[in-house]
Amino acid sequence: MSDTVEREVGRARPRKEDARLVTGQTHWTDNIAVGGLLHLAILRSPMAHARIDRVDVSPALERPGVVAAFSGADLAEGLGSLPCAWPVTEDIVLPDHPPIATTEVRHAGDPVAVVVARDRYAAADALEAIDVEYTPLPPVLDLEAALAEGAALVHSDKGTNRCYDWPLKAGEDFEAVRQRAEVTLKRRYHQQRLIPNAMEPRAVVVTPLTASGEYTLYSSTQIPHILRIMLAVVTGIPEHKLRVIAPDVGGGFGSKLQVYGEEAIALAVARRTGRPVKWTESRSEGYLATHHGRGMIQDIEIAAHRDGTLLGLKADLLVDMGAYLMLVTPGIPILGAFMYPGIYKMVSYELNVTGVFTTRTPTDAYRGAGRPEATYAIERIMDELAAELGLDPVELRRRNWIGHEEFPYTTVAGLTYDSGNYEAATDKALALFDYDKLRAEQADRNHRGDSVRLGIGVSTYTEMCGLAPSRVLRDLRYAAGGWEAASIRMLPTGKVEVVTGTSPHGQGHVTCWSQIAADVLGVPFEDVEVVHGDTRAAPQGMDTYGSRSLVVGGTAVHHAAVKVVEKARRIAAHLLEASERDLEFTDGVFSVKGSPDARKTIQEVAFETFTSHDLPDGLVPTINAEHLVDPDNFSYPHGTHLCAVEVDTETGQTRIRSYVCVDDVGRVVNPMIVEGQVHGGLAQGIAQALFEEAVYDDQGNLVSGTMADYLVPSAADLPEFTTDRTETPATSNPLGVKGVGEAGTIASTPAVVIAIVDALRPLGVRDVRMPCTPERVWQAVREASR
Repeated sequence: MSDTVEREVGRARPRKEDARLVTGQTHWTDNIAVGGLLHLAILRSPMAHARIDRVDVSPALERPGVVAAFSGADLAEGLGSLPCAWPVTEDIVLPDHPPIATTEVRHAGDPVAVVVARDRYAAADALEAIDVEYTPLPPVLDLEAALAEGAALVHSDKGTNRCYDWPLKAGEDFEAVRQRAEVTLKRRYHQQRLIPNAMEPRAVVVTPLTASGEYTLYSSTQIPHILRIMLAVVTGIPEHKLRVIAPDVGGGFGSKLQVYGEEAIALAVARRTGRPVKWTESRSEGYLATHHGRGMIQDIEIAAHRDGTLLGLKADLLVDMGAYLMLVTPGIPILGAFMYPGIYKMVSYELNVTGVFTTRTPTDAYRGAGRPEATYAIERIMDELAAELGLDPVELRRRNWIGHEEFPYTTVAGLTYDSGNYEAATDKALALFDYDKLRAEQADRNHRGDSVRLGIGVSTYTEMCGLAPSRVLRDLRYAAGGWEAASIRMLPTGKVEVVTGTSPHGQGHVTCWSQIAADVLGVPFEDVEVVHGDTRAAPQGMDTYGSRSLVVGGTAVHHAAVKVVEKARRIAAHLLEASERDLEFTDGVFSVKGSPDARKTIQEVAFETFTSHDLPDGLVPTINAEHLVDPDNFSYPHGTHLCAVEVDTETGQTRIRSYVCVDDVGRVVNPMIVEGQVHGGLAQGIAQALFEEAVYDDQGNLVSGTMADYLVPSAADLPEFTTDRTETPATSNPLGVKGVGEAGTIASTPAVVIAIVDALRPLGVRDVRMPCTPERVWQAVREASR
């Protein structure tokens, strides 16, 4: 573009999507109303583990407004097992996962029966009439005990609670490295279970067209394309007879990256009744039935020399699968497996992952998906090493991180980081944080024996995101590819439709894709519309997760727009009676070099193409184009997060005094959207550190099953954030962009916990288990004093 036209990429545009959101003109799944609509309610097991002896739904049929009722056995015919798309090893244990239980329930909340009624209240009321008899079976809750000989089994037909063992050894032998190391440290860290809390609950609407056997399924999903394929497999409905639409989706954080039983049940009921059906979860129902995140024990060992030089890292992970393997359950720790070395150089790395079945809600993707767990472990133990060696935590990191001049750099884990500048991000963060002044204040408080201690947390990170390279996913035994599709339609009036295979749920795709297309095509931002989330309108796509949308989907939009310009160039050359080589394209205008009056706008070319009155012989009358991208590498954003906390040693209360983060997400398309993504990520990462935990009793009942019991922070619980950026463009895509959707979550959790431990270390505390509630902090201080 010329200097007279402001580029869209890099501009802080308010989001196009927000006008509908703030005026209530949204199209949520639960808003959908069609003629003859029936409502589903699902009876769920109150027990974590039990044999189903009898289910009698007939009393429910006598309730007012009830149209039908089904047990699991009634719906079993025509419903297959829910899919697991990531069998990470050849010998992985893959139990059947019925959408609705027929013989045994394996977690509290497992569906056992369905009521169909004319309104949702009648359906919910009729559930209490269903008679179910259970024989209790032993719950399986402790990860280590579950692997012991003679342990009760979640799936008795499998003979074990061990789902899989996945090893990774890279570089030199760790045992040999340990022997020559001058310092070794071992620590155990716990990643508690987290419950996603998207603003919009999950919902499903199915409308059947019985005459032709077609079904349209609306779902609050992140993955309409993947969902369509998987539901065709589960239900036997031919894929070409199934249309999936993700309308406005109010957040997901990974919890809507799933093929849920409720979606299959809704299809089965619509097929049985021939009527449209709707199911919308309640909040408490969602806490039981929407998959959980995290859930892991990490045993970490680090080896180093006395000068702080890292030699090697060993990580042994016990990971809670829950009762079943959902879409990518086993693969979540594998996503983080390559990131435990973080930004550091070392010669040896060993990791062992063991998946364990328990009688709890299944786990799966939650914002960051494996990467936050990895960053937490390496950053926590780096701080422990700094304390052991008497080094400043920042100085220890400086001695070991990859220098900016060393990129591209192949890590000990085998990943090739294409670009980065950890020094620049850290220096900027330290300056904004006033690090030296805070350290001086901390020393003074410690010297005075202040009851309110100051702690400083340092968290540096990088992550592999832009989940894409299909060949890498093949090698990791993932069942799908990682490509993404986009197409550009130039309408006769000069307006533009961008069709994308990504499916937004709050990220701002419509705005960013419009900015990318407007820059390439030279059309006004306002003239671009983005079509998404409908497998008929946008038939090709791999959807949204793993911070892949911009890196892969946005790149596809860029390439498709470039193709449109090149197609239009040929037609413009013909219309201007010039050679294509003599045409310049600037700000949406083709002009002949040396003849500025000889010009055609791309909109004029679009109309001439539509009329087809004067096209070159043999040219197809369209300048529309599509493009599929399958990157050769992941993208690697990075950054440095610094947190200062004040911890009251008498009450255990923690207050975040200041929080500074400097992230490098490559080239920024829209700074306003990046800022929003970072703030949201920080909120979720801090929430894990201080507030959130899914708690079960010894019988496997979820006792934090409502918002009254599961603490989600509000804005009042969070500090003022100071955010900034450095910009090291990615080399793996023409836009130079990297992912940002999960960065804040990945870095913030260790920053906060490290700060708390740092505040209490002079008192003998070296760990506080997450979430670091006042009670746990107080208890840690008391135990250290003894």
